[in-house]
Amino acid sequence: MSINFKNINALQKQLIDDIDQKQDFYISTSHDIHANPQIGNEEYFASKLLSTILSKEGFSLDKSLFGHPTSFIGRKKSLKPGPTIGFLVEYDALPKIGHACGHNIIGTASVAAAVAISNLIDEIGGEIVAFGTPAEEGGINGSAKATFVKNDVFKNVDACLIVHPWNKNSVTGKCLALDPIDFEFFGKSAHAAAAPEEGINALNAVIELFNGINALRQHLTDDIKIHGIITNGGDAPNIVPEYAKAKFFIRAETRKSCNETTQKVINIAKGAALITGTKLKTSFFQNQIDDFLINRTFDMLFAENAKLIGIDMDTSLGYGLGSTDAGNVSYVTPTIQPYLKIGNSNLAPHTIEFCDAAISKEGDTALIAASKILALTALTLITDKDKLNAIKKDFKNNAK
Repeated sequence: MSINFKNINALQKQLIDDIDQKQDFYISTSHDIHANPQIGNEEYFASKLLSTILSKEGFSLDKSLFGHPTSFIGRKKSLKPGPTIGFLVEYDALPKIGHACGHNIIGTASVAAAVAISNLIDEIGGEIVAFGTPAEEGGINGSAKATFVKNDVFKNVDACLIVHPWNKNSVTGKCLALDPIDFEFFGKSAHAAAAPEEGINALNAVIELFNGINALRQHLTDDIKIHGIITNGGDAPNIVPEYAKAKFFIRAETRKSCNETTQKVINIAKGAALITGTKLKTSFFQNQIDDFLINRTFDMLFAENAKLIGIDMDTSLGYGLGSTDAGNVSYVTPTIQPYLKIGNSNLAPHTIEFCDAAISKEGDTALIAASKILALTALTLITDKDKLNAIKKDFKNNAK
């Protein structure tokens, strides 16, 4: 049975009023983060700004966790028992183009929602946790949510929520698993004209790796994406390159398929090393990312709460963004990442246009809407035991 809250409508109104009263502050916070973009694990400005808001609202804070200096976890717990609800907070920018994925909106909306619902927990019970997770876009030691998962941070969390800006309003879309791999080849330098026979060409091994991957593409399913760059190809044309390096992303619809494809690519690299006489080293340069475990029951609950503030969500199941470390969280606790519209249907992330949209009037409107729907959904999770149990059942069925 669900807990009987006679004044559920009053509680919903209280959440909405709380965010409305602070909307100028939250919009200013989002714009300040946008104006001070910092890449993954270097988001000192945004991390301090968002964690300070939580601290002032009575959240206890742990900072600089698991090798991520800009990470934090904020907790606020009621004396009354109840579920633990987590909000995923992102705030990293992209190199050169700033907040072109709208993480200024994501981080601010999650914190605003966490604050609003936390002000009710003395009445409704439970615990609210804001997970400050750096480097969603990757980079060195990137994808902090995966690190949090490895360290069992979400072990006792009943559900997690996050909203991503996009070009339409829709529920969580499928995202791809991702393996980020460095391939390093070690050869022997020599004069490229006077004594090329004395050299072992590491760049040739990288070229053979690319050629082998291109041959592999014919035999891959459509969901698999392999894309890479050469980050070191030698020092001068008249020196046989003794060292060469390539960086690859390997993506697939499922973790199983991604693992299988990664092994095929590693085998190609081994072949490239054998052909050229070089030595090979492979390593993951950031955390591996899992595909997103879709929870339709959870998404439909979000859509119901969106209607409370006049927003209709596209509830068809489609593809979302390429990859996200929120996928790793979705494998250990029920998690959703719906999308809210900040621009026209042609708007694409990781572009200057998306960066501009993240502080547009439509972007600001989406920020406040996201904050409200997240808070309203958290309220339902805490006050309606039957709905939370249905979400957990959906999670267990999908995780098999």
